Order: sequence, then structure tokens, then C-alpha cells
Amino acid sequence: MLLGQRDSEATTPSALPLLSARGLRYSSERRQLLNGIDIDLGRGELLTLVGPNGAGKSTLVKILCGVLRPEAGTIERQPGLRSGYVPQRFQIDDNLPLTVRRFLRLQLSPTAGRLDEVVAATRIGHLLERPLQALSGGENRRVLLARALLRDPDLLFLDEPAAGLDVNGQAELYELIQTVRRQWGCGILVVSHDLHLVMAASDEVICLSDGRISCRGEPASVREHPEYRALFGHHVAPGIGVYTHGGHRH
Repeated sequence: MLLGQRDSEATTPSALPLLSARGLRYSSERRQLLNGIDIDLGRGELLTLVGPNGAGKSTLVKILCGVLRPEAGTIERQPGLRSGYVPQRFQIDDNLPLTVRRFLRLQLSPTAGRLDEVVAATRIGHLLERPLQALSGGENRRVLLARALLRDPDLLFLDEPAAGLDVNGQAELYELIQTVRRQWGCGILVVSHDLHLVMAASDEVICLSDGRISCRGEPASVREHPEYRALFGHHVAPGIGVYTHGGHRH
């Protein structure tokens, strides 16, 4: 399916989940990382997962992507579901010469989206002949997002996509994610460490703490929830915009 074919179905989240998980549990080295997690993600829906370090966010994403298998619980996916995943960290050995163009072509397949459409959407045309090792943090995130989009995903998982970026870089990345949501119409789950970085028009925010869901809902309601305030405090960090419904940055 090409980029233009998804535009008409991108704005309204689907009532039927693409993915539905119930009662997920996972432990590592005798530590309970996830305990009783329920989550649904539909087409066109943008869900943000927040929580402190060690809350289990990345583990949950890896389970939903199929990288890890839960100890207990069920995950139902619609038949033929395609997922794209942008990891929190990605490094290429300095001894491996690989340009951005070659890196992206490794992902191409008969069912993948067209390279020129993805390059235009992520605005990385000027990077195609540069080696991966020479990219800045923000450029690297855009290239990894482009690679994920070449799978023409129904679901897109972004694990801490703004980690290490300055405030302007974060804002640009979130705007790009919104563009992808509109044009591809895929469901998107974004992991962030902080609700202050939730982008505009998130349909739901889930706050994870000690491997359990402590609160969930729209960004404004989660921000006022007692458990969220206990974790993150009452105040917005200086210089960081709060992204809420309606596309306004405050």
C-alpha cells in the first residue's frame, strides 16, 4: 500500500484494535518487570507510554513487537499485521562503511513502501549519501523512522525517540511523528520517560510504574492524577513544552 492510499483513513482511530494484550507478565533475574498489563492499540491511534526509568516501558514494547515472550498473558494481533520498530539505541561499527541510502535499501522488499515517498516524508534526502556514523542524534532518529516506514507498518513502535535530543529537536521529531500518523494511518505507540514530552493529539497516555499501570487516560487527566504527580511532581520542567490535544504548545 502506498503513502497516498492511506491518507483518507489516517485521522480517525479504528474501533477495532490492531493489537490487544491482556494480563501481560514478565520477570528477569527474579525481578518482576511487568505485572498484569492490559493494552489496546488501533489504526490511527497514538498512544504514549510514560514512566520513570526501570518502570518496564522498553520491556513492554519488545513484548508487543514479538521480540520477547511474556511469562503470562495473551496478545491478539489482526491477521497479516505488519509492525515497524525504532529502538532506543542503534549503533553501526565504525569499520562498516554504510551510507544511509544503502542502509534503507536493505529494508526494501516487494511489499515495502516506495523509498522516495518515505525519504520525502521524513525529510532525509540530503542525508542519503552520508555514512550512518556521521549522523547527528536527530538525523539518526529520522533515518531509523524511515527504515521502519519502509515496512509499510500497521503499527509503529518508537522507543524513547527523543532521547538525547535538545528541545527543538524533540519538537521537530514529534511534528514528524504526527505527519507520519496522518499520512500512513498506522497505530503508533511512543515510549517517553516524561509526560512533558507527550506530543499533540495523543489519544491515550499510559503511566507505567514498577511494572504496573498506575494511571491511564488523556494527557490532561493523567497529568492531574495523584499517582502521576507522586512520580513526576506538579511542575513542568523549565524550557520544555507540554503537548496536549489541539496541537497547542504551552
